[in-house]
Amino acid sequence: MRDDVLVSFSHVQKTYDGETLIVKDLDLDIRRGEFLTLLGPSGSGKTTCLMMLAGFETPTSGEIRLGGRIINRQPPHKRNIGMVFQNYALFPHMTVLENLRFPLSVRKMPAAEIDAKVKRALDMVQLGSFANRYPQQLSGGQQQRIALARALVFEPQLVLMDEPLGALDKQLREHMQLEIKHIHESLGVTFVFVTHDQGEALTMSDRIAVFNHGVIQQIDTPSALYENPTNAFVANFIGENNALDGKVVSSRDGVTHVALPDGTQLRARTGDAGGAGSTALVSIRPERVSLARPDSTAENRLRATVLEQIYLGDHIRLRMQVAGCNNFTMKTPISRISRCPNAGESVDIDLSPDHLLALAPPQGA
Repeated sequence: MRDDVLVSFSHVQKTYDGETLIVKDLDLDIRRGEFLTLLGPSGSGKTTCLMMLAGFETPTSGEIRLGGRIINRQPPHKRNIGMVFQNYALFPHMTVLENLRFPLSVRKMPAAEIDAKVKRALDMVQLGSFANRYPQQLSGGQQQRIALARALVFEPQLVLMDEPLGALDKQLREHMQLEIKHIHESLGVTFVFVTHDQGEALTMSDRIAVFNHGVIQQIDTPSALYENPTNAFVANFIGENNALDGKVVSSRDGVTHVALPDGTQLRARTGDAGGAGSTALVSIRPERVSLARPDSTAENRLRATVLEQIYLGDHIRLRMQVAGCNNFTMKTPISRISRCPNAGESVDIDLSPDHLLALAPPQGA
């Protein structure tokens, strides 16, 4: 186990019924001080991984190491891990001060040390003046901050967060994303965060592990996941994505040529698409699609019919019919276009080969 690795999952599997694997042969290293997000749809295995790391679930097979020691059978309270839940899990009969003192008192710390740590934790979340209030006297955002302070008050080596912002409204949720990110940066503690919200993951994380059917599909930085997804599932799950069906004509030196059903060929970067003759998807983000200029000599030009125009203030979305696809989307800032085409108009669009990716269709598709 490398010195920069705090947590290591090795060949970890989990099943509840002896037949269906919720987590399949998981290998994952979590680095010291990083903010790692486990991202995926419901039932993908991300929360089960977090619960195994916290000690609330036991792996069916494999090993989980924390700081180099196997913790498969170690009870939660001996793991030195802070935990933040979606429902906050604050004790309603205790004041904010008593909630924060509790994890320290069970560790039998001296009173003076408890007081100092509680004050520091409350100041960290900017709620020092709320010490004598009860949870029900706090707003949702304040309760979430107190839950975070309680998870950090005993200075754990690892903080686990299970959908902690799910109950907050959009504006407060976005504010708390930045608050948590800033606290992480100032403390340098390792954070493992579970969410199904890809925007949240992109905003907060150093790295993101994308789960599907109990398997990590890709683990990478937010920008690498967005710009270079390794397969169609990741491309579709992270951000918005357009995909056109086709067949591989040739693939060489990182460049794949794909023929669309009408015979048009597109040049794309090579993803996980197969060799010549195999079915492929050419994938591109909506903001990478551009309206072609009359003098454009772009390599990938397609004819499109505008089906719907959606005005969103700072940008416009166009839903188009392109090469048999009725949900092809283009997104462009208002400042970039002199006139927006209306529904029913035909236009030419450019798809840069640098932003097109040739991928294999999802399994089962």
